[in-house]
Amino acid sequence: MRALLAAAGQGGVEATGGTVNEYTGWKSHKFSSSGTFTVTKGGEVEVLVVAGGGGGSDGSANVAGGGGAGGFRTSTVMVTAQAYSITVGAGGAAGVSNGTDGSDSTGVTITSTGGGGGGGTVNGRTGGSGGAGAGVISGTDGVGGAGTAGQGNAGGDGNSNGTGRATGGGGGGASAAGSDGTPGNAGGNGGDGSTNDYETGSNQTYGGGGGGNGWTAFGTGGAGGGGNGGGGDIDGDANTGGGGGRGDGGSGIVIIRYAA
Repeated sequence: MRALLAAAGQGGVEATGGTVNEYTGWKSHKFSSSGTFTVTKGGEVEVLVVAGGGGGSDGSANVAGGGGAGGFRTSTVMVTAQAYSITVGAGGAAGVSNGTDGSDSTGVTITSTGGGGGGGTVNGRTGGSGGAGAGVISGTDGVGGAGTAGQGNAGGDGNSNGTGRATGGGGGGASAAGSDGTPGNAGGNGGDGSTNDYETGSNQTYGGGGGGNGWTAFGTGGAGGGGNGGGGDIDGDANTGGGGGRGDGGSGIVIIRYAA
C-alpha cells in the first residue's frame, strides 16, 4: 500500500492534530489522548486504532486472571475536509471479583473494542481481547472471555487443580490467545500483541495481554504492554492497550498516516 500511494502520487492530504512526525515518504499523527484530526485537504489515509486494555483482577494473589488487551485494528479510509473527533480509550481498573473492561477507541471512522476484564471470582470478560478466567469458581475452572473477531484473541482459562492451589489464566492479546493457568503452579502468560509501523516507519508492538497469578510463578505480560501477574509491572503500559496483570489496563492509541 505504501509503495502504491507514493508511486501514484496519491498523497496530498493536509491535516493537523496530535503529535506530528515525518519520515521517508510519510507523515503521521499520533493521538495519545483524545483530540481532533482536522483535514483541510482530503485523500487516503491509513489508521491504527488500539482500545484501552482490560484491568486484571487484584483479588487473591494466586488465582486472579489477567486483563485482555484492547482491540487492535488497522484500515485504509478516505477522509474529506472536516474535523474528525479522535477518542483514545482508557484502560480498565483492577477489581476484586473482576477487572473492569477497557474503553473503546475511535479514529476517523474506525472503532476498536476495549479489552475484557480479568476474573478474580468470576469468568473472564469478553472484549477486544478477552480477559482471563479466575483459578477457581466454586471448585471449577474459570473460563477466559472471548475476543472480538479481527481485533484480538481469547483469554486463557484458570485452573482449580481440585485443591486450594488454583492459578489464573493470562489475558488475550492482539495476535495470540492467553495461556491457561498451570495446575497448582504458575499463572498463565498474556497473549502477545501485534506490530505496526505507522508512527515512525519502525515496528512497535501494541495489545499484549496481562499475565495471570499463581503459586510458584506469576504469568508474564504479553509483548505489547501487557502487565505481569503478581509483583512489579502489574499495570498495562500506557498507550499500548496492554491488559493489566494484577493491576489496571493500559490506555489505547490512535495513529493516522498518509503519503507525504
